[in-house]
Amino acid sequence: MIYYSPCKINIGLHVFNKRADGFHNLDTLMYPIAWYDVIEILPNETFSFSISGLNIPGDPNDNLCVKAYYLLKNDFSFPNCSIHLHKVIPMGAGIGGGSANAAVVLKGLNEVFQLGISNSKLKDYASILGSDCAFFIDATPQIATGRGEQLIPTNFSLKGYWIKLVNLGIHISTKEAFQNVSFTEKKKSIKEIIGKTKIDMFTKEIENSFEPYVFGLHPNLLEVKQKLFEQGAVYVAMSGSGSTLYGIFERQPKTTTLQGAPNYFEKIVKCEF
Repeated sequence: MIYYSPCKINIGLHVFNKRADGFHNLDTLMYPIAWYDVIEILPNETFSFSISGLNIPGDPNDNLCVKAYYLLKNDFSFPNCSIHLHKVIPMGAGIGGGSANAAVVLKGLNEVFQLGISNSKLKDYASILGSDCAFFIDATPQIATGRGEQLIPTNFSLKGYWIKLVNLGIHISTKEAFQNVSFTEKKKSIKEIIGKTKIDMFTKEIENSFEPYVFGLHPNLLEVKQKLFEQGAVYVAMSGSGSTLYGIFERQPKTTTLQGAPNYFEKIVKCEF
């Protein structure tokens, strides 16, 4: 079976405080983007995992797809399989590509081997693998609170808008970003803001708590944010803990070419949700 694994952007990412368990309390809207990795799952005599497309450094056994397989294998009896990941979405970009891969493998194994796992239980398994993973079980616009595992469906829609994703190839350590995030008081929840505020006014109401730290380290990311506004975006922000910047456009934006940035990527996607 072939499955398509999307990515996401964070619209607002307010970090309140650090919890006793070491995680952080946050408030964000996660919005799925129709840009996909491809995953194939087939029954096989032995378990195997292979990758094509973008290079993924490190031990393949540490990949979340493999961890998702063994997580279900511990609780269910089903045949071995081969999992192949064709990687299109860049890693470490703050747009959840790896988290989506894990969720899609959980869903795919459930379907291929007819395990009968409910969506609610799949989300529980996904939460074990990572804070963003549970979002991708449904992959619909959802507000995330707690450490990101408490998900509330929302009818917020960007359908008809265009998203332009820009990444300069700068790796941001999630651990370091959380260690340096600025906690600030917030009077309005993201749910309240998106329910009463037009998109072109989001800049005045919504923030990403990681931007001050990340932009301080990499001022050129702030320049990208400003350029996206200049190109006509109605709202621009960093997704997750970085370093991808995205702009929301009412009309299809033009592509740009950035010189001297070998790991640069840019993707323009029309919103489907």
